[in-house]
Amino acid sequence: MAATSTTNPPPPAGDASGRSLRQLVLGRKDVQDLSDNEQELPPDLMTVNMGPSHPAMHGTVRIVLTVDGERIVAGDVQPGYLHRCFEKESEYATYTQVFPYTDRLNYVSPMINNCGWAMVVEKLMGLTGHIPKRAEYVRVIVSEMSRMTDHLTCIGASAMELGAFTPFLYFLKAREWLYELLEKVSGARLTHSYVRIGGVVKDLPPDFDAELALCLDQIVKIMVEVEGMLNNNKIFRDRMAGIGAMTKADAIATGCVGPIARAAGVDYDVRKDYPYSVYPELEFDVPVGTTGDCYDRYLVRIEELKQCIRILRQCLKQIPEGPMMVDDPRVALPAKPATYNTIESMIRHFKHIMDGIKVPAGEAYAFVEGGNGELGFYVVADGTGRPYKAYVRSPSFVHLSTAAQLIHGHLIADVVPIFGMINMIGGECDK
Repeated sequence: MAATSTTNPPPPAGDASGRSLRQLVLGRKDVQDLSDNEQELPPDLMTVNMGPSHPAMHGTVRIVLTVDGERIVAGDVQPGYLHRCFEKESEYATYTQVFPYTDRLNYVSPMINNCGWAMVVEKLMGLTGHIPKRAEYVRVIVSEMSRMTDHLTCIGASAMELGAFTPFLYFLKAREWLYELLEKVSGARLTHSYVRIGGVVKDLPPDFDAELALCLDQIVKIMVEVEGMLNNNKIFRDRMAGIGAMTKADAIATGCVGPIARAAGVDYDVRKDYPYSVYPELEFDVPVGTTGDCYDRYLVRIEELKQCIRILRQCLKQIPEGPMMVDDPRVALPAKPATYNTIESMIRHFKHIMDGIKVPAGEAYAFVEGGNGELGFYVVADGTGRPYKAYVRSPSFVHLSTAAQLIHGHLIADVVPIFGMINMIGGECDK
């Protein structure tokens, strides 16, 4: 019988000292450790950029985050630059020519900006309380429609950023209906320049009442559907409830207004506390939250949409007939036939357009309830047709200053709902 031999497996590759290949590899510092042993990351903090190209940062905002893993330790919020220059540009334009500039402040609800600017100039000229009643009602109608477009955009976009795409489509559809009506009123879809010192450019179009009433009925149905999708949705509530909470004291200390302050328990609304226009003749409630978190901000805006609908329905019933411009030659342009046929009216028209409305020297501050809260204009007049100095108290700039405080201690993913419910509008920040 032939002899048999047993063949042993070859020894693992190594070096002359007998170390295995695994030991050799692990001994090298420039080779990644592929073992199953758990490795701890070093405790060093990391600095990362969020924005301005991030879709949740609204185009211009950059946040320099200092993070410990996913947890935010500090945040440097930088508004960026849109080169709006509203305040400086206003010094070189007539009082009427400033209206298109106001459109570009909060460009999601520009009609409210128009009203605020008209009110401060009217205050300087002593016209407050003398504007025709129908013009005042029209101002309230277009302002409340603009407030609705603002809230619809904020809620829809914030829901979409958290993955709820259907509510975004529903609310933008509703917003488009309102935009179409506002376009019929002013001739422009977004930058309206519709309000004038002493009134408005022109009356509401024919059948506007019926079209707005139908639009409001349709929006009510859409809101029922969206609330059904969001209010008790576990994912939506987990991402919103308890996130970015602000106390009532902090809201007051930082100057917050509008839905953000009301969500924290601050019962302040310019329409109620400092009534203007025809708001004293209208019945509506001011919703106030308790926790001051993102979910309460959402609920406050939802309820404000319902109150806007309530106000608009009252306006459609109560609006009287009458002129759309105050009968005051200091601010009202002469009728076109008179401009073309009489030298006095032609000169008056020319002086109004070229030199501007002559506003008596003095200073005044007027404020309205904008989509994000108190929107105020401060003007210093020197007796010419152009402002000597103009300043805008823009709520978005104030609210953005609280972002660093609100995101502190949260996760990176929480920046998205916090920033979304702040509803920062870039045109108001870079003034």
